[in-house]
Amino acid sequence: MLVREVMTHPVVTVHPGDTVRRVIRVLHEHDITAVPVLDDTGRLVGIVSEMDLLRGEFDPDPRASMRPLPSRPASSAHRVEDVMTRQVVTVTETTDAATLTDLLVSKRIKSLPVVAGDHVVGMISRRDLIAALARPDEDLRSDVIAALREQFPSGPRWDVVVRDGIAEIRATTGETEEHDRIAGLIARTVPGVVRVTRPG
Repeated sequence: MLVREVMTHPVVTVHPGDTVRRVIRVLHEHDITAVPVLDDTGRLVGIVSEMDLLRGEFDPDPRASMRPLPSRPASSAHRVEDVMTRQVVTVTETTDAATLTDLLVSKRIKSLPVVAGDHVVGMISRRDLIAALARPDEDLRSDVIAALREQFPSGPRWDVVVRDGIAEIRATTGETEEHDRIAGLIARTVPGVVRVTRPG
């Protein structure tokens, strides 16, 4: 499974000059946890996350303590450029899900921009991967069969069984070694298929 098969697109983006409060509303309205920051030319210059936006937004509430609370200076971060992360970790559309998962876990991040050259073409998140893994096996089986029939409308034909995202493909008619290889690749394009096996 490749990033392009499960990523979210089109992409919601913000500008370095946008206010922190505006971007908070953008994340809330779109139910996302981070958003790429693009400059006037459309170049990726940063990413801003929930964590970035939360820093300094709340004053201590005096009701939470019996002792007087020390005063805190007002936050000077009013624009995205003041809080965004400038060193952005990215992936491409052809990054595979295994590599992506390792990256998300090792870097302890929730989502990443997907880039093609200098352009942001999508966002991919842990939530996207969980959604793919949560798809029912019967839906995966139907999608695999449909994809195989689209590629090979005149045959051969396959029996497909999916258990916990693992697709087992068995040819019933006229299969060649090349058909077998292509069938495995096609099955992997279905979001939620984590492995393809052959019986025996």
